Formats: sequence, C-alpha cells, structure tokens
Amino acid sequence: MLRTIAHAWQWLRSLVFVIQIYAMMGIIGILFFPAALLTHHGARYACKLYCRWVLWSARWMVGLRGEVRGEVPSGDLIVAAKHQSFFDILLIFNALPAAKFIMKRELLWTPVIGQYAYRIGCVPVDRGKRGMAIKKMVADVAKGKKLPGQLVIYPQGTRVAAGVKKPYKVGAAVLAEELGEDCVPVATNVGVFWKRTGIYRKPGLAVVEFLPAIPAGLPRTEFMARLEEEVETASDALMREAGFDPDAVD
Repeated sequence: MLRTIAHAWQWLRSLVFVIQIYAMMGIIGILFFPAALLTHHGARYACKLYCRWVLWSARWMVGLRGEVRGEVPSGDLIVAAKHQSFFDILLIFNALPAAKFIMKRELLWTPVIGQYAYRIGCVPVDRGKRGMAIKKMVADVAKGKKLPGQLVIYPQGTRVAAGVKKPYKVGAAVLAEELGEDCVPVATNVGVFWKRTGIYRKPGLAVVEFLPAIPAGLPRTEFMARLEEEVETASDALMREAGFDPDAVD
C-alpha cells in the first residue's frame, strides 16, 4: 500500500515537472529569440540556460540528478552517443562547449526546438534509403563546417530503451572517414530513470560518460566494432550501477 502511494506521488511530481519544463522551453525560447536571430552564440546561450534549468528542477522536483563523467572533449570532432531519452541530450549539450547534432529534418518544424537547432548549427537529415541518407548527411555536414564544434550523432539512429539491443548504423564511421576527425563514444544509463516515453521520472543518478576517443583513420568495420563494443559495455556497467540489469530485458 505504501509503495503504491509513493509511486503515485512520484508520478504526480513527474507530471508537474514535465509540464513546467515544456512551459519553460517556450518562455526561454521567446525571451531569447531576438538574441538567437542576431548570433548563434545567443542561441547557444539560451539552449545552455534551458539545459541547466531542467537539470536543476529535476533534482528538487523529482529527485533526479545528472552527472557527467570522463574527459569532456573540445575542438572539432565527432561524438557518437548512446541515446535513451531527452535527458541525455541535455546532459551532453550542457557539457560540450559547442555541440551540434545530426537531427531528423522534420524536427526543424518543431516550435522552438527547430529554430534554435538551426541557429546552433545542427545538421538536418532526410529519412529515406540508407545509401542516399548517408550521402546527404555527409554533404550537409560538409556544408555546415563553417560553425566549429562537436558534431553529435546517435549511431543507433533513435532513442533506445534501457537494456534493449538495437544495431548500430554506419553513419558515424562514414563521418569519421570523410571528415578525418576523431570520434568520442558516449555511454549512458539515463533510460533507467527517464524513459523514452511516458511521464514517470525515477529518482536517482543519471550519468553520461565520455569514453576515450577512437582515432581517425581506422577501417570502417574496425571502427564500428570498437564503437559498439565500447558504448554498449560502458552503458551496461552504468545501468548495473543504477540497479538495473540490462541482461534481464528480452
């Protein structure tokens, strides 16, 4: 009975938290829109401010803390990250000095998110046939090189629930090969606390961990094998640290 009441109370707190973070997204987006139009620095400042608001409010409203581990990279390089929910996006963006994301083109039409993503140099990619999508992604990244920073790609292509296995796509290897840049893998356990869908937010410590860089110039197959092994192994370890057994998921 007490457990049921506690769960219901946490769900209610989560609902209030979710409502206010989307309300704050609109408020910050509108307040800083003139600055975002003038310069990409203004847009990035607003996005960083929003990330910090969510991290701060998550701590006291639902008991969810965020932590960044490992050496945070800087300069022009690729970041290939495990993606489990919206929260890992915020942790990664807040940690990196100049992050820009490979994103689905349809997100450009999302209010606030689309406009700010464009201003900070995110690269929209059309969905379609695999080969065509990769060629378009490489071309769009090359066009967007005028804005320096860390290019974040999700090698599984979408959010993946904690413990669920999903194949890695070749896009990160193609980018590393074409751009000649090192790639920093990122592991996470965020999905244990903030699921890819739903309202409930579980209290605890959500972590993103920057792993040692994979150097440019590796053969594509070797790059992909190393990326998947390192990200999945580290993510599984973080999930076990959070009390979640990834091997128990069907």
